[in-house]
Amino acid sequence: IARRQRQMCIRDSNFNKLVTLNESAAYLWQAVEDRDFSPELLAGLLAERYGIDHDRASADAVNICEAWQKAGVTE
Repeated sequence: IARRQRQMCIRDSNFNKLVTLNESAAYLWQAVEDRDFSPELLAGLLAERYGIDHDRASADAVNICEAWQKAGVTE
């Protein structure tokens, strides 16, 4: 894991590529690293941290889960 200003880079599960996370994605990654999580948990974290409504937080959480799976950093 490498950290830059307001960004974080993580490697995929095969160590073939780096994935850059923006500030909010990095916050979520650090909050759930090494434990099971769901889009619902991520949505709650987003809503609490950024003061956004549940519908927006849920949509963002689903998108980030899909992006992480596509990038190979989660199963």
